[in-house]
Amino acid sequence: MADRASAEARCLVAPDEPYYRRDLALVHHLGFGGHADLVAPGVLRLLAPVLARNGVVVELGCGSGLLTRHLIDAGHRVVATDASQAMLDLARANVPDAEAIACLVLPDDPIPACDAIVAVGHPLSYLRDEAAVDRALAAAAGALRPGGVLAFDICDLEWGAARRGAPGIGRVGDDWAIVTEYSIPAPNRFVRQMAVFTRGMDGTWRRDDERHDNVLVDTRRIPAFLAAHGVDAVVKDAFGTEQLPLGLRAVVGRRVDG
Repeated sequence: MADRASAEARCLVAPDEPYYRRDLALVHHLGFGGHADLVAPGVLRLLAPVLARNGVVVELGCGSGLLTRHLIDAGHRVVATDASQAMLDLARANVPDAEAIACLVLPDDPIPACDAIVAVGHPLSYLRDEAAVDRALAAAAGALRPGGVLAFDICDLEWGAARRGAPGIGRVGDDWAIVTEYSIPAPNRFVRQMAVFTRGMDGTWRRDDERHDNVLVDTRRIPAFLAAHGVDAVVKDAFGTEQLPLGLRAVVGRRVDG
């Protein structure tokens, strides 16, 4: 109970909470569900053996529950986790039928033992450095039961190289707007500077700025790293037949029996 309370405390939104505070969490839910919809068919096919044995799926970086909804509707038992309290609040409203919805802050919080781990929307790329990514991968490998499935996406070094010099972009919804500028301060860092606007019930607009600093990795080394931790994995261009954004890689693996 103490460990869970400590994790929940770290998820409480503070003024300096770096990622996905209330406004951006809502904007992401309302306007950026396309990635979960895109990858869901491929992820579900990979998880078919887990569904057949009624296994438990742990989702890392569940956000507002966009992929979670696909998993549950397919019949999976899902423990949905995230490091953002605002995202967890949305997930509790959107996927109340999950097995559990809980705060989990990688790479330090323990991942529950499970039959599959999924993570889409590159949540591992939000860790502070490559060493933290390695620790999270090792923890994921250790949490999988024999035969368990691992499926996640992560930003390769190509992600930054392909977007160097890219212009900023803006998107507008009925009650929200977002303007994003990009920078690549180093080959292994990708930064989004976002101005997020949301309209309240009284018609007035508020603004909140977020800076997202992502670590980029050479994904070619991931299979060897996971093999050392008992997971046979490959890096792919997609989970299935979908087309992922340039530089985003799918990593698919299976815990070796024995």
